[in-house]
Amino acid sequence: MSPDPNNPIDSEIEAALAGIDLQALDATDSPSGGSGKPGSKLQRGTIVGVDAKDIFVDLGPRKQGVISASEFDEPPQVGDTFEFTVGREEEGLLLLSRREAKELAAWDELEIGSLVKARVTGVNTGGLEMKIGPLSAFMPASHASLQRVEDLGTFLGQSFLCQVLETDRSRKRVVLSRRAVLESERSQARAEAADSLSVGSVVRGKVTRLEKFGAFVEIAKGLEGLVHVSNISRKRVEDIEEVLKTGQDVEALITEIKEGGRRIGLSMAALEPNPWDEVPDKYHEGTIVEGKVVRVADFGAFVELESGIDGLVHVSQFSRDRINRVQDVVKQGDSFPVRVLSVDVHAQRISLSRLDEHGALLGTEEAADAGAVREMIQGSQHGKLGTNLGDLFKRAMKSDG
Repeated sequence: MSPDPNNPIDSEIEAALAGIDLQALDATDSPSGGSGKPGSKLQRGTIVGVDAKDIFVDLGPRKQGVISASEFDEPPQVGDTFEFTVGREEEGLLLLSRREAKELAAWDELEIGSLVKARVTGVNTGGLEMKIGPLSAFMPASHASLQRVEDLGTFLGQSFLCQVLETDRSRKRVVLSRRAVLESERSQARAEAADSLSVGSVVRGKVTRLEKFGAFVEIAKGLEGLVHVSNISRKRVEDIEEVLKTGQDVEALITEIKEGGRRIGLSMAALEPNPWDEVPDKYHEGTIVEGKVVRVADFGAFVELESGIDGLVHVSQFSRDRINRVQDVVKQGDSFPVRVLSVDVHAQRISLSRLDEHGALLGTEEAADAGAVREMIQGSQHGKLGTNLGDLFKRAMKSDG
């Protein structure tokens, strides 16, 4: 089977096998008298003689062979029958091999995609040298695990269930993947776990990875969900690493399950008290409160009134004069008084203004004078009102001048 240059797996295998001769790796396991060719045919024979070093075999009319006793796990008995591969002839006897016969039978059982048990026998720069019974095989380093493994030597002597990626009998080449088996197991575990979950349920998990856009949390074996940065807390999160750490146990609400559990949305913020529940009692039209700019946009500035509660000061509510750029008036981090124009609890929106109801900039002397006038009109006695109003109007005229 020739590699397909357009197939990423084929390209990966070829890169891993660069400079590695699988036939050479297998040569040390081939019997000295065998043919060394996995393409040889199998032939059945009967044991007719046994001594300390050699076993003599009858292969049929006028055909006899010899095989090393070392190829048997236990000394055979006269009359036992086995399958052999037949090599060259020496001194009237055909040189036989049981190892090659086992290898040939193993080749007949191999199929691309089939699962086999393989043992790690060696390590090289490209990956792992493996054994499937009598057959030598190779596993690219990238297929040894789901994650990158820095020291492949830790796998020496271990046996894995692997998937056959490639077989080529003429080149004595078998390529295996443990990663494919692990991915399949993970997908199955994910699907089974996802079946037991539902949107709205609360789960516990461990933070496995932090990214700028959110945190990945393992909520079951092989099953991860994503807590988007906006769902980590009801408080504003600027730096995820200041709030969460890898390995931390967290609790979250499942907000969505898609693609059979491949995409699971989580929210930690949903389990926190909602500060918007108290907004109707705290903020009314006309309420004046100190706020802090947390974000500036072309159309206005978002101002934090308290943790988890932001409002928008539209560009038209910064001054009676026309403003072209909000950035020219305020910047992130600025604090100043704002007036509540409207509250929409359902949409979680609060409209704010830096101007009082008469258009004066809050916090200025002009606005303070206007406020004092209103207070006096509403609460002062009629006898003192004229004098006080006169004083206030004089102050206002001086400030205008």
